Amino acid sequence: MIRSELIQMIADENPHLYQRDVERIVNTVFEEVTDAMSRGDRVELRGFGAFSVKKRDSRTGRNPRTGETVHVEEKHVPFFKTGKLLRDRLNGKA
Repeated sequence: MIRSELIQMIADENPHLYQRDVERIVNTVFEEVTDAMSRGDRVELRGFGAFSVKKRDSRTGRNPRTGETVHVEEKHVPFFKTGKLLRDRLNGKA
């Protein structure tokens, strides 16, 4: 599912809301999650999962094409851990 499909689905299920308002709501939620993660905060959506940021240390890598060693800088990457309810539903337990 892509963002526009999510917006359309929410708008269809809530005919009392204008599509532009649904789009604004969805965009605000995504922006707030992104902003929180960029500050290093953890975002938890109960039953769905938690978004956090993990740090990867710098290391020596290898260019797969040439075999040359290269230095890979330290970086921060997004991490998602599923909630128990989501895991159970994916495994047919709920």
